[in-house]
Amino acid sequence: MSTKRIAFRVHGTVQGVGYRSNTDLVSNSDFTQKCATSHGLKGWCRNTTCGRVEGEIQGEEETIKKLLQQLDKGPRMAHVVKMEKKELKPKEGEDHFSVMRTMESRYASED
Repeated sequence: MSTKRIAFRVHGTVQGVGYRSNTDLVSNSDFTQKCATSHGLKGWCRNTTCGRVEGEIQGEEETIKKLLQQLDKGPRMAHVVKMEKKELKPKEGEDHFSVMRTMESRYASED
């Protein structure tokens, strides 16, 4: 099987939807990291200053599809209205999935 890398951006109520200290209510970034790690995927995610969550995931295609389905629903308190994704060239040297600091989106806005 071949390794794929997908960039994603999630729109909706995906930030500030829970408390990091309560395992039932987690932020979308924490949810994404937990799910990606459970699937053995590599990459990163972060909140953006415009209220979205974005990131990149890398791994086997079927495993990525499973994670994208989870991200399309989000954690219990989230309300996902749209998810964008695009294929990227795989990166060498990543060994885990991380949550990065909030910053401006890397992707051109479509709004």
